[in-house]
Amino acid sequence: MTRVKRGYVARKHRKNILKFTSGFQGAHSKLFRTANQQKMKALAYAQRDRNNRKRDIRRLWITRINAACRNNGIVYNGIIHSLYKKQVHLNRKILAQIAILDRNSFFRIVKEIGT
Repeated sequence: MTRVKRGYVARKHRKNILKFTSGFQGAHSKLFRTANQQKMKALAYAQRDRNNRKRDIRRLWITRINAACRNNGIVYNGIIHSLYKKQVHLNRKILAQIAILDRNSFFRIVKEIGT
């Protein structure tokens, strides 16, 4: 079998990985092996944190709704339960935006569903 030297293919592969890790600190951006390990780790962290971001934003919406509810003298789970009972289709994102941007409308919604 003939010998395959892989010259430019291997160099291109290494250059791409070192380009990806160019902002990393120390050896993580200079040495191929450590850069390769850090790239795999960075991509794994990125995937994990994309999922965690959804969790954190939902937690923020709930906190905002809860704060607005407590200003009106009720609790968060009371308003959510009433929304489900009355079959009002407002999700937490929209409720949080209404609570922040237009408190009067939020107060009217709370009164209307009658918690």
